[in-house]
Amino acid sequence: MTEEAEPVKVEVFAILCAKCKRMEIAVHTAMNELPDVPVELERKTDVFELKQRGVMTNPALIIDGEIVAQGNVPSVEEIKEMIKTAQVRKRSK
Repeated sequence: MTEEAEPVKVEVFAILCAKCKRMEIAVHTAMNELPDVPVELERKTDVFELKQRGVMTNPALIIDGEIVAQGNVPSVEEIKEMIKTAQVRKRSK
């Protein structure tokens, strides 16, 4: 009997800039390269919510409620490591 793993919640704050598009592509690529990691992806575009959450620059990446990148686009490998780290944290709780 296997227990269903709780998904890692990934939020991408992306408006319409080129960096935002690169962030979205990098996140999707990372997710595709981690097929065994359940991920719940949400794209956010509300600038008010962005500021309310403490994000000062676009694009931003939030994983399980923690701002892990803002104003820059991490590499696919960096994003994969962030997602895997979040998954390990979930399992240890």
